[in-house]
Amino acid sequence: MSINPNRADQAKLLRNVRKVHRTMGATLFLLFLLVSITGLLLGWKKHSGGWVQAETATGSSSDLNNWLPIDSLYNLASQYLHDSVDAGLSTELDKIDIRADKGIAKFIFTHHFWGLQIDGATGQLLKVEQRRSDFIEKLHDGSIIDMKLLGNGAVFKLIFTSVAGLSLLLFTITGFWLWYGPKKMRRET
Repeated sequence: MSINPNRADQAKLLRNVRKVHRTMGATLFLLFLLVSITGLLLGWKKHSGGWVQAETATGSSSDLNNWLPIDSLYNLASQYLHDSVDAGLSTELDKIDIRADKGIAKFIFTHHFWGLQIDGATGQLLKVEQRRSDFIEKLHDGSIIDMKLLGNGAVFKLIFTSVAGLSLLLFTITGFWLWYGPKKMRRET
């Protein structure tokens, strides 16, 4: 009895796909582990009891007409950062997140993971937050390497996300074929 050449080709393809799937899984295990754990943490950040992402404080006025000028709020935030966290930290801003409905401005800095929530009307410090969600996000997309080692470029992030995305796509395709291939072979028998 001879083996159907089409079936032999399918079996060979299935073995090759299994080898690629297994090798890729073993090689990229740590990458997939990092991306999955950080993705879970980011998905749950608003439901972490303030551990991943700090709760937003409430200021004294949501009326922007009652607020201090932004430059005054920034100067206060810089002083609070040095007084409350570390006098050596950079005050270079990444962004200011204005929450007018809550009456606060969140000051988020470029070179570290500390943030401050300031009452927009009084300038009072409402919360010092360790921005774990920002750190986790930078781990998740690989930009932590750019930030800490490569001077805030985006080269490593681009490579990291490309490898992770293409690997996950290839992992999905080979996984599907490992499920579907044997079914196809059985039908053709």
